[in-house]
Amino acid sequence: MRLTNMRREIIICGIFLIIHVNANNNAKSDKKKSWRDKDIRDMTDADLERLLDQWEENDEPLEPDELPEHLRPSPKIDISKLDMSNPDNVLKMTKRGKGVMMFVDTNEDMLTEDAETVMKIWQTSLQNNHIIAERYPIDPKRSVFLFREGSQAVDAKNYLLQQPELSHVTLEGQTFFRDPKKQSANMAKMQKIASNQNTNGDSRKKKKVEL
Repeated sequence: MRLTNMRREIIICGIFLIIHVNANNNAKSDKKKSWRDKDIRDMTDADLERLLDQWEENDEPLEPDELPEHLRPSPKIDISKLDMSNPDNVLKMTKRGKGVMMFVDTNEDMLTEDAETVMKIWQTSLQNNHIIAERYPIDPKRSVFLFREGSQAVDAKNYLLQQPELSHVTLEGQTFFRDPKKQSANMAKMQKIASNQNTNGDSRKKKKVEL
């Protein structure tokens, strides 16, 4: 009688053990497959990160020009080919493959509607000449032109300076006026500032020597 009871208990324990092991295996299997089998709309942030990691593992490395700008290798510049007397040439070479912003201002006496229309025409004209610029209005008569290929900003600047509706453009910290008189006055102002900075620098050096 006791042997029969013991056998029965052993069999029952064995059945429970088998059920427990199978349940654990199924749970692990479901856990492994769950995030892959989900509808993408039901995935959590963690599921999406796993999926993205899996895609990136299988992806081939991107070409340099397909990488985000901050990850692209800097273009090699041959200094011997730079004409330092030509600022446009220097800017083209140093900004190749980089993003550049240019501020563009129309004449103050233009109507707001006319200024907006003119800006659109300028953007289209640039694109027709294979100069790609994204335009972001920041004031009724002022926009930012963003060039993904920075070297194109130089040609865009030279084109815009020929337009009668333009007041001035600002590129890489330098302002260029369409009106020759305003441009001359601006150049004289910049030279004066540079001269003052040099004078102040020399004065500070003399004081250090005297001390």
